[in-house]
Amino acid sequence: MNVTDPTPTALAQGWCALSLLHGRIETHIEHALQAGHDLSVREYSLLNTLSRQYDGPGGHLQMKQVAEAVVLSQSATTRLVTRLENRGLLNRYLCPTDRRGIYTEVSEAGSALLAEARPTHDHALREALGTAAENPELAPLVRAVEAVRTPEAV
Repeated sequence: MNVTDPTPTALAQGWCALSLLHGRIETHIEHALQAGHDLSVREYSLLNTLSRQYDGPGGHLQMKQVAEAVVLSQSATTRLVTRLENRGLLNRYLCPTDRRGIYTEVSEAGSALLAEARPTHDHALREALGTAAENPELAPLVRAVEAVRTPEAV
């Protein structure tokens, strides 16, 4: 049996730092959303993802695409959709052109809650990043996150 060097590689250290940053941010946002809006990070993410759908060709996401966007399995995404539908935040309906397809859309109540929760989410994100930036190990990752721009933000 070979004994390997227990010192983590630079790549492993980077991955651990990224995982730590993600966990801290998600926990901070989770607390803020739960306290202010009775929403989890996953629920917020699902509402946010579905709110960007539009009617017309290519305007709806398949459940697989939604699952990928919220980083959950398809079955976990379905359970999450059902939970939010039971709260009146989502609606499901049959695809008008393919009766096998089921679409999910954000209800008026869901849109209102999302609009109310978005500033809380963004503020908690900024707070968590600000705190993380004070940690020398996490500061470069924070700068990288802050440098990322989505196509619509450019």
